[in-house]
Amino acid sequence: MATDATGVPITHLVRRATALLAIVVAVVVIVLDAVGDATTPPRGRRGIDVVQVEGYLDAPNVSLVKDAISAANDRGSTLLVLQLASSGAISTDVNQLVRAINRSRVPIVVWVGPSGSDARGAATVLLEAGHLAYVSPASGAGPGQPVRLDDPGASTRAGVARQLAGLARRNGRDPAGAAKLAGERLGSSAANGVGATNGVRPTVGELIVRLDGKTVRTAAGPVKLSTAKVIGHGRDRRRQPNQEVVFNRLGLGASLLHRLISPSIAYLLVVAGLALMVFEFYTAGIGLAGLVGAVCAVGAFVGFSHLPVHWWALGLLFLATFGFAVDVQAGGLGVWTVIGAASLGAGSIWLYGGAPQLRPAWWVLLVVSLGMLLFMLGGMTAMVRSRFSTPTVGREGMIGEEGTAEVAVSPDGVVVIRGARWRARTNRATPIGAGDPVRVVAVEGLVLEVEPPEGGAEDYRERARSRKAKQPD
Repeated sequence: MATDATGVPITHLVRRATALLAIVVAVVVIVLDAVGDATTPPRGRRGIDVVQVEGYLDAPNVSLVKDAISAANDRGSTLLVLQLASSGAISTDVNQLVRAINRSRVPIVVWVGPSGSDARGAATVLLEAGHLAYVSPASGAGPGQPVRLDDPGASTRAGVARQLAGLARRNGRDPAGAAKLAGERLGSSAANGVGATNGVRPTVGELIVRLDGKTVRTAAGPVKLSTAKVIGHGRDRRRQPNQEVVFNRLGLGASLLHRLISPSIAYLLVVAGLALMVFEFYTAGIGLAGLVGAVCAVGAFVGFSHLPVHWWALGLLFLATFGFAVDVQAGGLGVWTVIGAASLGAGSIWLYGGAPQLRPAWWVLLVVSLGMLLFMLGGMTAMVRSRFSTPTVGREGMIGEEGTAEVAVSPDGVVVIRGARWRARTNRATPIGAGDPVRVVAVEGLVLEVEPPEGGAEDYRERARSRKAKQPD
């Protein structure tokens, strides 16, 4: 028998090497199998997607739902759940989502939740478009009219009722019950009672595990769901999802755009932006306030591009800002303050068209309008005082002080007294040029009345009397 240098038979070495190789192969197979189990769910357990849709069905939310449906079909997900809480659509067509659901091979379940949520307008249509439809306790569905809040005349109650009935019939629910949602809100139990929904479920988790074993008809035909498994023993037995549940919602950029489309936020931003830009104008420079004001204005107009804005009402908000600025410059309340206040109120109330739901709540209008008034009549006055005067210059002792005109006073301008700039006007008809000497003769609020220090400019009435006295009899 052949041996190696140590005297061990070659056949023994071959057996040992073969056994070692078999062990290595077995370990590799076990590891690869474990990795495969971790990365690729078994057939029928390909993951459950939950998409959270909150607020108006606007461009960001519609894109979120469309992308989620497309991705779920590409991955072959087990189930897609749309968690819905919305009062209707703005500047979008919900029918594109209805078509996407109808074409989906993946079962799509629409759940109105969490508790206290509603599905109104276009959201009601989306609810009935789902292969299965559920509502959480204390939540409701309807009314479905108007479908679009920015264009309520684009749909009628009868048309919405027919659409809801057709969608319910397609998905195996009661058409007559679904049609009731066109004109009224039904709570979770009432909607289920008339057959408009498939049931009441308190949470997403409860919804998922109770869908186990249900057969859903999709574009690919009937699909039997496998969504739950039983764990524990005895009293500890419970069901839980048998596969990964992934939650999806708007990203940072889309969420920012969604917030800007909110009517109340866009209104607040435009008023705040105008006020801050006027403030920056009076500071005679470009700083943080101007930058923030410009950003607010841009954000407001991004929102306005999706909202039914009455542009004449927006013009009234600009007029209001101009009116307040005029009287701030004049140093006191006047007719422009009245014009500004009236324009601010009218522009705020009638800023938006469309459905009444788009108009900001009364308390939002009140808070923003009062804030604008206080800022312009209080904050701006204090700012102007700090710019055109200093604490070391007392207004009471200013009469008789002399200085120079920094800007021509004709009849209004700016003068420098003891190194401090003041708004000024001449109390005579003769203007004072830039750089000429001046003397303070009176003080009205934050405005100085000035005249040339020697001789004083003659009033036009005095000049008329002088000419008349010189004329021969």
